[in-house]
Amino acid sequence: MNAHDTVYACIDGLAATHAVADGSAWAARRLGAPLALLHALQQPEPLPPVGDYSGVIGMGAQDLLLERLHALDEERSQLAQEAARRMLDETSTRVQQTTIIPTVQTLLRHGELTDVLLEHEAMARLFVLGSNHRASAPRKLRLDHRVEGVVRQVRQPVLVVTRPEFTPPSRFVVAYDGSATAHRAVQAVARSPLLRGMPGLLAMAGEPTDAARQCLQEARATLVAAGFEVDTRIVPGAPEEALPALAEEHGDALLVLGAYGHSRIRQLIVGSSTTALLRLCSVPVLVLR
Repeated sequence: MNAHDTVYACIDGLAATHAVADGSAWAARRLGAPLALLHALQQPEPLPPVGDYSGVIGMGAQDLLLERLHALDEERSQLAQEAARRMLDETSTRVQQTTIIPTVQTLLRHGELTDVLLEHEAMARLFVLGSNHRASAPRKLRLDHRVEGVVRQVRQPVLVVTRPEFTPPSRFVVAYDGSATAHRAVQAVARSPLLRGMPGLLAMAGEPTDAARQCLQEARATLVAAGFEVDTRIVPGAPEEALPALAEEHGDALLVLGAYGHSRIRQLIVGSSTTALLRLCSVPVLVLR
């Protein structure tokens, strides 16, 4: 195994933690890659400052209160580190008891998750995250800010899981729109062993025009040449509504899509299909550059 091809499981202790660990172990086995469980520990918010009441309670009492607040901040930081270590150790034990992984590394880092992952990107083959917020309707634009920040900034593939339990996928669905971003995602699937051996579906949302069919067939030819068994399908409707429903029809599917193919200005104005699909899909989503 090459340490420069590590699968990083981003553990946070929330509802999707076990799914992240299990999905990461599945990916590490498929890729023949080492696994690292990583937790990014943010500095706790400082306790609110004490006002200057020295004229009322005396200067000595004021200093004593400030010292106690400082001690409480330090204690909170130490407790947070201890809790994070225990979470990582327990998750490591779970992974090694339920899967065959020769070694599982645990990493506790300080800072924002995106910054921490960017520091480890040169060593990464795949990042796995859990999304703990799922939109209840297509018009709600909220996406877990940690997930969106990571997907927008890192260059390595990102696997996002939303359910509290991870079921290894037996098939995959590629969200394809004919763009250069989608074509690069198809090429990445063709090169990687992660999905090899699974039946695939190239899916496009919209009208079944001759141009759309030809576009799908050209993408299919790329995957067939790489040894994949792939079908094509055009589904009516907007991508953010039609494609999650199509993926969920199969239950044990993995949705594959390219990351943010439009300009940053356009994303700020009208949003992004990548963001919408991540918000609304309940099956695991693999985001490829």
